Amino acid sequence: MAGAKSPFLVGTSGWIYPHWKDAFYPPKLASRLWLSYLAERLPSVEVNGTFYSLTRPSACERWREAVPPGFVFALKGSRYITHMLKLANFRAPLANFFASGVLRLGRMLGPVLWQLPPQLPFRAERADAFFAALPRTVREAERWARRHDSRTTGRAALTAPDGRDNRLLHAVEVRHESWLCDEALRLLERRSIALVAADTASRHPLSLVRTSRELAYVRLHGARRLYEGRYTEDELQEWARRCREWASDGALAAVYFDNDRGAAAPRDAVRMWEILSGREASAEPVTEPEAPLPPRETPAHFGAGTMRRRERISRG
Repeated sequence: MAGAKSPFLVGTSGWIYPHWKDAFYPPKLASRLWLSYLAERLPSVEVNGTFYSLTRPSACERWREAVPPGFVFALKGSRYITHMLKLANFRAPLANFFASGVLRLGRMLGPVLWQLPPQLPFRAERADAFFAALPRTVREAERWARRHDSRTTGRAALTAPDGRDNRLLHAVEVRHESWLCDEALRLLERRSIALVAADTASRHPLSLVRTSRELAYVRLHGARRLYEGRYTEDELQEWARRCREWASDGALAAVYFDNDRGAAAPRDAVRMWEILSGREASAEPVTEPEAPLPPRETPAHFGAGTMRRRERISRG
């Protein structure tokens, strides 16, 4: 297990996948035990359900009880805020998000991921207002939770059981090229919001720019096909090398696999955790790609000025 001092978080994006049974979960293992099984093998998981709807305190308490000490839950922020409101009029929904039960995770509450839709271009004033409002400690999240409206009345959780002074880190995954312009990157850096390095089989923009000194966040959706296919050993080693480089600068490096089809995600995550924690491989790694790799880090993957800015940030 990673423990609180590890500079790495490695996990999957979600864990409730019936098609992982037999391929990852033992065939007779009850679904209520899947999270515990995952947590025995990985130090973290990214909670997908919080993206689609408000959770409940009872659910978060069950998650916490199912995992060992030191385990970390990253949360996907509400799509109601990102996809429907498009970062506008976010105050009541943001309060409801933090009142919905996530505070019950306490010390196990990790980074919060805000995934933006492809139809949302960068608008400086709107983006800055949202990022400036995000709570930076669990205690600040408690204050946000107290502003909740009737959607969570009667089932709100307004306090954390522990870890109130823990830092609350945020990351943003963008799908519109305009978010990779210099103005957007400067804004993210100023607000210490980590720009997600998202591998989407060339479907969406990929950038390795660091905009937060505290957090580096990677989402691996698939190298050749979206949401499916194993990463090769060379690819995992290359992502691990980047994570070590980011961690050497003092950042928490978080990596979550979203290539869920065929249970590729948990198998790749376990291998990545073995690499980063210096363990021997528990299974035969994938060595050959299933199809030719797309071009990597070509100028088409980056917005104007991105390569120039990455160089500037790396020099401090």
